[in-house]
Amino acid sequence: MGYRVRLGALLLGAVTACSQHPGPAPAPGATTAPAAAAPAVAPPGAGPRIVMSPDFVHIEYRLYGHGEPAVLLVHGWACDADYWQGQIEPLAAHYTVVAMNLAGHGASGSNRSDWSIANYAQDVAAVARDIPNRQLVLVGHSMGGAVVLAATPLLGDRVIGIIAVEALRTVGLPPLKARDIEQRVAPFRADFIGATRHMVTTSLFPKDADHLLVQKVAYDMSLEPAAVAVPSMQALLAMDFAPLLPAIHVPVYAINSDLVPTDAARISKALPDFSLDVLGHSHFPMLEAPQRFNARLLQDLGAIAARAAH
Repeated sequence: MGYRVRLGALLLGAVTACSQHPGPAPAPGATTAPAAAAPAVAPPGAGPRIVMSPDFVHIEYRLYGHGEPAVLLVHGWACDADYWQGQIEPLAAHYTVVAMNLAGHGASGSNRSDWSIANYAQDVAAVARDIPNRQLVLVGHSMGGAVVLAATPLLGDRVIGIIAVEALRTVGLPPLKARDIEQRVAPFRADFIGATRHMVTTSLFPKDADHLLVQKVAYDMSLEPAAVAVPSMQALLAMDFAPLLPAIHVPVYAINSDLVPTDAARISKALPDFSLDVLGHSHFPMLEAPQRFNARLLQDLGAIAARAAH
């Protein structure tokens, strides 16, 4: 399978995962309980908070931990905030943690007609403006990586860094042509459930991945409403990063797998302050290897915070 075809598959899987249903069971060793420390912002397990996006869609989020910066976790396509369960406790021991649901996902509203990356970025900005922290690090998985990149200019100097997980591989490439996008989306229009389950099970995990985890992700993702998922997929595949990149003035870290190569040299030409870590073989490192992923995520967060302090 050629690089561009495999890349298209990953972008379609960059549009991955759980729907508005309970997330998959974490891999062995994952930590799923909220932080136990008494936070300054909100107690562990506190109820959801609601904010309105500019197009009047209610966006749900939860707060954990305390301190600066706030780490805002943004899920991927057809995911929800539960996909970050294994990260909440270790992150909340050091930072304020914000786990949000983009419009059309989790408990957030779906009364939207334009499922663009720009509108998802407005969801992130609405949540960020609702919290008091002076500094923000935006962490986005898959489609969420594109979303947080687009959200960064909306939030000005509060954003001190970006961490993209399994994302941003197409930075520096021309956008796909409309006919190529339609070719990739067509199977999902015809049979959304079948196409999504096939994509997850054949493209987004290594062959030796936990079978129950793979099946759970595939099942949950296929339950996302096609009316939300298909246009969101189109928007992601059509995204042209070039007009956005001159407004990015913060370090960008990527934690990508080796499922598809990441051309760090090409990306660095468009994003000079770009750093790449290659971690594992799955599109879901936070689920498959949470301890190893958390260590890398905390390392990148510490580097961003240290740079902002100088």
